[in-house]
Amino acid sequence: MSPHPSAPIGVFDSGVGGLTVVRALMERLPFEDIVYFGDTARVPYGVKSVDTIRHFTAQITQFLLEKQVKMLIVACNTMAAVAVDVVHQLANVPVLDVIEAGARNAVNVSRSNSIGVIGTPTTINSNAYARSIHHLNPGVRVFSQACPLFVPLVEEGWLDHPVTRMTAHEYLRPIFVEQIDTLVLGCTHYPLLKPLLQEVAGPDIALVDSAAAMAEQTAQILAERQLANLARHAPRYHFHVTDIPLRFQTIGERFLGRSLANVDMVKWN
Repeated sequence: MSPHPSAPIGVFDSGVGGLTVVRALMERLPFEDIVYFGDTARVPYGVKSVDTIRHFTAQITQFLLEKQVKMLIVACNTMAAVAVDVVHQLANVPVLDVIEAGARNAVNVSRSNSIGVIGTPTTINSNAYARSIHHLNPGVRVFSQACPLFVPLVEEGWLDHPVTRMTAHEYLRPIFVEQIDTLVLGCTHYPLLKPLLQEVAGPDIALVDSAAAMAEQTAQILAERQLANLARHAPRYHFHVTDIPLRFQTIGERFLGRSLANVDMVKWN
């Protein structure tokens, strides 16, 4: 049975980072209901084994499918890199992931076919962006750089701090040497650093934000499959997390750019 257009969109992430994708969806698709799942008790995923990440991904996918979602969005780059096939196997609804969306956008934007990718160590080591980009255009040269310090700096709120700026210069220097013209922000935390990263990169390098790319692709698929919500009521947003640390609300509101309500805690053994 095909999903109903009035059903919500399901979005999930290992923690709060995927809220940048939710924010982009809210702005691009203002009448769509959204159910978000953040695995805040077990974050970070970037240091866990592939088997563990795949197990957690299956668990979260099942939870959201029980909420009768009409589409699933894997907003976590780490999950998308090593476990997106698990979601496809379980789901009977369209599945999108940030890596595919970011790769497609980067290929479309790049003029010189020289693209840089920054992300967490797990995402970069998986080579998932390079594979996805080469699948779309085998002629592109991809230069990747892990930036493990960016996530804690973003969660600390140091979005325009001298330490963050210095860290960005250090991380990005090796890929700037390669004459890239496009830089993929391959982690859902990184869009919050976009103004700083654009300054460091300079005006000749285009930044590709997977959140914005994902929202655009979502709108396209909903329209193609006649799944867009035609009702013009105020949308309902529900947030499920596995732990509610005191900082979740603060960090979450920074990511969303608005107040965070309807947060439920899911208890798993």
